[in-house]
Amino acid sequence: MIGQEVLPLFFTFHFYLFGLVALVGAIIFVTRKSPVAAAMWLVVVMFALAALYVMIGAEFIGMMQVLVYAGAIMVVFLFVVMLLNLGHPSELGDMRGRFGRIAAGFVGLGLVAQLLALSRNALTPELVLPVGAALPAVDQPGGIIGPVAAPLFNEYLLAFELTSVLLLVAIVGAVVLAKKRSA
Repeated sequence: MIGQEVLPLFFTFHFYLFGLVALVGAIIFVTRKSPVAAAMWLVVVMFALAALYVMIGAEFIGMMQVLVYAGAIMVVFLFVVMLLNLGHPSELGDMRGRFGRIAAGFVGLGLVAQLLALSRNALTPELVLPVGAALPAVDQPGGIIGPVAAPLFNEYLLAFELTSVLLLVAIVGAVVLAKKRSA
């Protein structure tokens, strides 16, 4: 078991690590010429943000970050990008040359080493939150999801539905643009 004096250092290190991953991923996302590579870097940013949400005790928001943004929205975005047929497949790759592959290998080894170190120690639920922090008790019948879902489907229902229609219109527009270009 990890000692109590290591917990704040553990939390602080991972908070800054995921923050740095999110910032670097966002910078790389903006600087990519290939839309597919940019979308993949945006997925990295979304996962880093989800990890930050989980670390501060907002597990539901972290899960929604992964499901909605890194999952559904990015699939729709990549579908539209592929539908537009933006060029030759060799131009869509982001890892050109040896340096990119070596850097990816080191990042992968670092992640595997961290997973092994974390799995070797018997992690307790206290490691998720900083020392002294506690989750507030939820006494509502909907649990922790109720306070998030109630305003979304009551007060903001129109905005929620308009956003889904806007995404649908964007996809239809991409299909129309792709059909005109191929015809």
